[in-house]
Amino acid sequence: MKFGIDRLLADPALRTPLHGRRVALLAHPASVTEDLTPSLDALAACGDLNVSAAFGPQHGLRGDKQDNMVESEDFTDPLLGIPVFSLYGEVRRPTGQSMGTFDVMLVDLQDLGCRIYTFITTLLYVLEAAAEHGKEVWVLDRPNPAGRPVEGLTLRPGWESFVGAGPIPMRHGLTLGELGQWFIDRMKLGVDYRVIEMEGYGPDAAPGYGWPLGERIWINPSPNAPNLWMARAYAGTVMLEGTTLSEGRGTTRPLELFGAPDIDARAVIAEMRALALHWLQGCVLRDCWFEPTFHKHVGKLCSGVHIHAEGPAYDHHAFRPWRVQALAFKAIRRLYPHYPLWRDFPYEYEFGKLAIDVINGGPALREWVDNPEAQPEALDAITVPDEEAWEAERRPYLRY
Repeated sequence: MKFGIDRLLADPALRTPLHGRRVALLAHPASVTEDLTPSLDALAACGDLNVSAAFGPQHGLRGDKQDNMVESEDFTDPLLGIPVFSLYGEVRRPTGQSMGTFDVMLVDLQDLGCRIYTFITTLLYVLEAAAEHGKEVWVLDRPNPAGRPVEGLTLRPGWESFVGAGPIPMRHGLTLGELGQWFIDRMKLGVDYRVIEMEGYGPDAAPGYGWPLGERIWINPSPNAPNLWMARAYAGTVMLEGTTLSEGRGTTRPLELFGAPDIDARAVIAEMRALALHWLQGCVLRDCWFEPTFHKHVGKLCSGVHIHAEGPAYDHHAFRPWRVQALAFKAIRRLYPHYPLWRDFPYEYEFGKLAIDVINGGPALREWVDNPEAQPEALDAITVPDEEAWEAERRPYLRY
């Protein structure tokens, strides 16, 4: 199997349209070739490309920024001597100055397949800027490690944000290259766009179901994305960022587990099973203990639940991480009716809105959790139509 970057490097004919033009690269630490050479270095070493600039998304080109809302600075690459522009610093969108440094932008970002993961919003912003400035955009495609399944509520009008680029469900099931074309059509962008497709990619093939296990090494695309299992669970566990529960930051398994000092994880799991056992298929829930070394509940012993999206019990098509995490919230609300579950703070520069609502693209999930009369069927009633509609809408954009 070959990723887009490897095909571009291996086939001089694919690079021919780039000859004589200034090329920029949007990348992060997981932007590497098959032999783990940073994509920026590999492109610069081609000899037939003029690499004139680089761009970094949230967490930076180097991936050194640990938390959300920690900005990166512009700098000059010490080896290549080219400018590196931050798209998560003073600006979120490429400016006129940075847009003047290239003719074609190559986008080589490992995504996680989730609406809230900000690299897809950065791609949209790049496409919009390219349309405005007459630039070309190429996506060097990479796998969606969460695979093809679709899940979650579609973002509602008026809830667009840096973690909500458009009316997409939480788990969209597209590669970055596929999603880029959807953005162009949806937003009616006049931009010259090309996808260097992967070769040999089978998103429904076991055991990776979107990630070539045994063929490619996993490298964190962001500091708290340490493995494939996290990527599978992320469409659910990311909602923990809008709560007072720890999402495992400050542990070695962030965004695979959750907990707090004042909950009983075994009781939570039992309540989840009693409420909607059918929502828990495809994974294993294990009660555990952890003590975060930083972030929420730092230095405190937490009773936690580990969501294992791995091993022989994992069923890729049955696992529904968004529902698993929603069910955990519901169980906590039933066990502890007055628990201060929702965290009130500016989330990704959105003020005056609860973070959990920003994350979900509207208040429906929170309202379902907080309504003592609302059963699992009520959440399915509003979510399943969204999922079915997206399945139909995305179908023309599937390349693999």
